[in-house]
Amino acid sequence: MRPCHMAMLAASAVIASACSHTEPKPVVRIVRAQVTLPESARLACPHPIALPDRDMTSGEVTVKWGADRAALLTCETRRAAAVAAVDAAGEDR
Repeated sequence: MRPCHMAMLAASAVIASACSHTEPKPVVRIVRAQVTLPESARLACPHPIALPDRDMTSGEVTVKWGADRAALLTCETRRAAAVAAVDAAGEDR
């Protein structure tokens, strides 16, 4: 009976060790990249083109003047947002 007892004990040890196997914890590495903004992005957008030195039709005013001002506003909004985002990223460190 002794050999059977030893075999049962050995089998129990193998089963128990198989159940208690633990996976190693994953290694997490966080790397922050240096954020740089090109100097050209810090420059203000160009001024709108000069309006002609004559009376303009209402169609000219609506199309040229309105599109010019809208483009300037869009450019300045994007430029300011880019600068603010990069500057804020630098403050988080």
